Amino acid sequence: MDNTKKTVSLGVDIGGTNTAIGVVDAEGNVLVKANISTPTHGDVDLYVAEMGQTIRGLISDVTKLNPEVTFAGIGLGAPNANYYKGTIEYAPNLSFKGIIPLVDKLKALFPDMPKIIMTNDANAATMGEMVYGGAKGMKEFVMYTLGTGVGSGLVVDGKLVYGHDGFAGECGHTMLIPGGRVCGCGIRGHLEAYCSAIGMKRTAFELLAEYNANDSLLASKPFAELESKDIYDAAVKGDKIALMVFEKTGDYLAQGIANTIHHTSPEAVFIFGGPTAAGDLIFEPIRKNLDKYLLTIFKGKCKILPSALKRGDAAIVGASALVMD
Repeated sequence: MDNTKKTVSLGVDIGGTNTAIGVVDAEGNVLVKANISTPTHGDVDLYVAEMGQTIRGLISDVTKLNPEVTFAGIGLGAPNANYYKGTIEYAPNLSFKGIIPLVDKLKALFPDMPKIIMTNDANAATMGEMVYGGAKGMKEFVMYTLGTGVGSGLVVDGKLVYGHDGFAGECGHTMLIPGGRVCGCGIRGHLEAYCSAIGMKRTAFELLAEYNANDSLLASKPFAELESKDIYDAAVKGDKIALMVFEKTGDYLAQGIANTIHHTSPEAVFIFGGPTAAGDLIFEPIRKNLDKYLLTIFKGKCKILPSALKRGDAAIVGASALVMD
């Protein structure tokens, strides 16, 4: 870091296993970062204390590099986060039960921090795309995040859509197949049950059974051990079942994205997450199938693009963007 005065922000990405924390400059570069475990013990105060200690250490590290640096605030991305209230509410993948007033707890530790803002992890990624990524200058776009679940963020007129309660934009829980697979939320047939990493595994096993495909490269893997990367590796080698998984997943995503386009008419839909590393294997079936699910007035108008965020630091950068003006 040079010795000129500059403004930076802190980004915190709260995942089910790890919490990543970093200091990000105005160009979206992560200057320093650290990780702590997201606890399984459910003790919120102990977790917040550890987070606070880590944040103070990062602030100290950056201040040593440039004593003139100023901090815009702390942005946090978390599952089931309520932007309006600064709370994490009934997050199924975290050990904390009920409603957790995380922002208030951090404000008590950092009373002089100009801003402390939290939103859900997909919205944080969406903000990162708008501030630092491929959506710079766009006022109407959507972000889909593919991973353990399917998240999304909606931007209309240059602003994230939160709804009246802070929870708008759950496109992963769009109804895809009524009465279909059980989603992680407990309801049958949601998009997430088909297009998440686990959803792709379920598709693979359904196809293996349907075609009695004992010769598939995926046939020897038990369900608990199969990873989405295994499906990608098999597809690259020409495995028919693996290629069908990507075709079906892309078609499912095209249906979900078509619903979203009908609702907000975005200029572009950005897709982020592990499966996007497969490139054309996932993007081509989305683009190929999209128009058949769209009203004529929407056909050919919306670009389907990979996220331009740096994969390793995207969650930290996205969270930090919440507090950058």
